[in-house]
Amino acid sequence: MFDPATIHQFLHSSYEDFAARATVTLYLPLLAERFAAQRLNAVAKIEGKVAKPRPTVLFLCTHNAGRSQMALGYFEALALNRAVAWSGGSVPGGQLNPAAVAAMAEVGIDISREYPKPWTDEIIRAADVIVTMGCGDTCPLVPGVRYEEWIIEDPAGLEVEQVRPIRDDIGRRVTGLLAELGISVPADTVAKIHSA
Repeated sequence: MFDPATIHQFLHSSYEDFAARATVTLYLPLLAERFAAQRLNAVAKIEGKVAKPRPTVLFLCTHNAGRSQMALGYFEALALNRAVAWSGGSVPGGQLNPAAVAAMAEVGIDISREYPKPWTDEIIRAADVIVTMGCGDTCPLVPGVRYEEWIIEDPAGLEVEQVRPIRDDIGRRVTGLLAELGISVPADTVAKIHSA
């Protein structure tokens, strides 16, 4: 789908982005590869190279360490590959919020393999819906893209007990968004995740 030079360019720029803010470099090549693949998938959608494009949602918050990662986790668990979700931050943190990871694990959703990422132009342009959660004026505006602003407390610095209501609010909102996108989620799946 893409020539080797384009792939190398995206891989190199993704690596450079993560290297500039990495505190641990052991997983840099893997993170860069995953992020480059996500960016190339976005370009493929923009350029019409995807035969059957699925609805694409981008969840944004400031550090991409808590709210947007929980939303991504819920979306992927409930959409079951019938839609695509990505997440990003205006100032990506160094790691995920441990309380957010623990709170999501309580409902059977593992977000521990995710990592804070920036948003990029191609990812923004490929999104059908952009959900912002506290990134304010720094969030990008693209004509023709549906925007939603979710006013949700930032879980940074909170304990798991304090993150649970935030997690549950995000779960309800993601379930509603999927319904608006025409993606049905079996009631037993919703009940299982929301009552775990």
